[in-house]
Amino acid sequence: MNKLELQKTANEVRKGIVTAVHGAKAGHPGGSLSAADIFTYLYFEEMNIDPKDPKKADRDRFVLSKGHTAPGLYSVLANRGYFPVEDLPTLRHLGSYLQGHPCMQETPGVDMSSGSLGQGISAAVGMALAGKLDNKSYRVYTLLGDGEIQEGQVWEASMFAGHRKLDNLVVIVDNNGLQIDGKIDEVCSPYPIDKKFEAFNFHVINIDGNDFDQLEKAFKEARETKGMPTAIICKTLKGKGVSFMEGNVGWHGKAPNDEEYEIAMADLEKVGGALCQK
Repeated sequence: MNKLELQKTANEVRKGIVTAVHGAKAGHPGGSLSAADIFTYLYFEEMNIDPKDPKKADRDRFVLSKGHTAPGLYSVLANRGYFPVEDLPTLRHLGSYLQGHPCMQETPGVDMSSGSLGQGISAAVGMALAGKLDNKSYRVYTLLGDGEIQEGQVWEASMFAGHRKLDNLVVIVDNNGLQIDGKIDEVCSPYPIDKKFEAFNFHVINIDGNDFDQLEKAFKEARETKGMPTAIICKTLKGKGVSFMEGNVGWHGKAPNDEEYEIAMADLEKVGGALCQK
């Protein structure tokens, strides 16, 4: 895909996020929207995957460590062809396979159940170690929230990954600056994030996580890095694409009502229209 196609796809992913959370009347739109470009690049460009064979042995693995942003993962999986986009509004409904947090037993394309913050990266590190021990070529990617990295378990996993030189592991931090209780630097500052990962023997890349050129360059650099895991620190905008959600901590974990849903979708339709003019 070229950059324009990726931008159009990411906009569709954002529509799916808003639609899913509105259908559920609950969920986490803010951090799903900030990471939509990351999800899109991973699933449409970076990872070796096949929607027709979700469990193929040599596939790359993805673990959503910040599991509450499941609407973002579900939307990209649906748009990539793992299941119908039309099912997104069933999010969190009784009997739906789209649970509030990712469930590997229920949802096609989900490699690890996650949601308890700090645990996803540990699972990803285990997958990466297994790949090394078995001499497999697959790579492992995990997405963390910047509030999530206040969890001690994140650094235990990072210490292990750095010590074991797991160069098949890419840790991505969605640094949108906001968590449920406010600004991360006011709640319990994890800064400087890059220096912390460097201290745990990671190769660290700082980028704008809403810029596809920078995402492409960073993931290429991660592939070329040998002898150590990579951490990509992505500066992003919480709620990106929806005017009243952008940079607004109140939309960390709240669903839009019918009127707000219409405004949000109109915002995204406008973005899509502008992209089609390019």
